[in-house]
Amino acid sequence: MWPLTPPKHAADYTFRECISKIRNPDLKKRLAASESQVIAADKSYRDAARRTALHELETNNFKLSGVSSAEMIAVYANRMAKKKTPGRPIYDALMLAPQFGLCPLCGQRTVSTLDHHLPKTLYPSLAVNPINLIPACGDCNKLKLDIAPNSSDEETLHPYFDAVDDAVWLRAEVIEGDPIALRFFVDSPNSWDLTLTSRVRRHFRVFGLASLYASHSAPEVSSLGLSLESVFGDGGSEGEQRVRDNLLERAAGWRQVRLNTWQGATYTALAESPWFCRGGFLS
Repeated sequence: MWPLTPPKHAADYTFRECISKIRNPDLKKRLAASESQVIAADKSYRDAARRTALHELETNNFKLSGVSSAEMIAVYANRMAKKKTPGRPIYDALMLAPQFGLCPLCGQRTVSTLDHHLPKTLYPSLAVNPINLIPACGDCNKLKLDIAPNSSDEETLHPYFDAVDDAVWLRAEVIEGDPIALRFFVDSPNSWDLTLTSRVRRHFRVFGLASLYASHSAPEVSSLGLSLESVFGDGGSEGEQRVRDNLLERAAGWRQVRLNTWQGATYTALAESPWFCRGGFLS
């Protein structure tokens, strides 16, 4: 859900690095002869991603003549992802790109792998293309599955091409009770069109962000009791306002880090809940 600066490594350079030390002369020759197809695939991919049209890319156009899909997948696994191989420095640079080392797909868990935005099994010519490789946590990588989108609405967000952090869209509401709980949801800004709204909601659903954020917010909210009790003081309307101001200040701090974090949404929702500000945190 967080945008990333596109990789600086070009597709052709990365491809050449990955195949540079292959010892099998026949395989190396066939791979080298495929470089123009790798470059063409990169151009098609970038053009489609800018138009939110990756679903229009035909899988047959992303298979290399003279090189099998299994061979290209092996190039990624053995000559890029594997340590001490020619493509590993590029792999490591991609892994280090996200701020705070957090997965841009969920914004919560630690990056531990590279996810092929379009699956390498279906688009082998993109197997080592940096623009198709997204640093991600293991959970998000597994949840996404090797499935190609069939429409724009089915495309999950692409951190290199989609900038959705310029307006607040992640919201939460307080579920009153003991213990207090929060429900997270997408509240699309008026500036979004229907396609972007559908994509963000699909992204939210595919990666299970509502339940992820709810589980992480629970201990955060539970820990507020003592600190807010001192702010609340003798209560009343003045105590309620002090609590609200305290929560809004916390929310603003998180909004400065990123506009759409579960922490910012959590503190905003708590501040907007009269029940919570009047002492619901004492339940």
